[in-house]
Amino acid sequence: MFTEKTKTFNELAFLREEVKRLRKELNRQTLGLDMLLRHRGFIIYRREPADDLLIPQKKFQQKFYEMLHKYSFRLFLRDVIKHQKLFTPEQVTRYATPSITKEYLDYLVSLKLVKKTEIGYVLARGPIRSFGETLEWYVAEVFKREFGSAAVWGVKFKRPRVGGDYDVIAKIDGALVYVEVKSSPPKQIYDSEITAFFDRVADLAPAIAVFLMDTELRMKDKLVPMFEAELARRFAYPPLITRLERELFHIQDRIFLVNAKESIIGNIEQVVSWYYQHTAALPRSMVSRS
Repeated sequence: MFTEKTKTFNELAFLREEVKRLRKELNRQTLGLDMLLRHRGFIIYRREPADDLLIPQKKFQQKFYEMLHKYSFRLFLRDVIKHQKLFTPEQVTRYATPSITKEYLDYLVSLKLVKKTEIGYVLARGPIRSFGETLEWYVAEVFKREFGSAAVWGVKFKRPRVGGDYDVIAKIDGALVYVEVKSSPPKQIYDSEITAFFDRVADLAPAIAVFLMDTELRMKDKLVPMFEAELARRFAYPPLITRLERELFHIQDRIFLVNAKESIIGNIEQVVSWYYQHTAALPRSMVSRS
């Protein structure tokens, strides 16, 4: 029976697809991502390294992308990488039930990412140092698939003062977006990483800057105080860190601290929506040192 709730759901789904279509069209009509960067004096000399990338062949990537929506699957992949030389199902069952873990293992075996041996499982290729590159690939795919955006990951520029990798850079509706992606829990984040993030934001001057942590843990406990301390080092009168909702925070509507609670896609949607409702550009003075 067709209900009003079903009608509303279908209308929202239609509107979501229409927004995605319009964004794709707008992106085609505005400057390309490389040109937006060039106008800022940034020329990419390395992008999307594959040394530590754990993804299947292209024909299987749509399903793999959908699997990565699941927090439990991402945590499972971290454990597979951690024990990549040899592991048993029990060693990668911390974040899902044994039956779900078995499904995940069978899925990776079917993709030829993992091999089953007589005494356990091994990663089919390697060594892979961390889950970081795969997570960056996923976040870039979110921008491409959900927002119709151009996006690159694992980007390196030749900059004399500010170095390091820019994890994900995207273009939404002609606006430049920079995302720092962290696969480690908050307890493994250090002050130097927060400082480097602000230095890159100041240098790149994106419209939207996001510090994204792939965790469902609270951001208020450790990460927000670390950001407050960094802002206090940079400014005589530091801007406030304000809760957007749940564990999503913003600094003057342009810099965002985001975790993976609920979903990475939904949280990025919240960030983009908030930005367009409240502002349009990122002043360089906001992230420069006093």
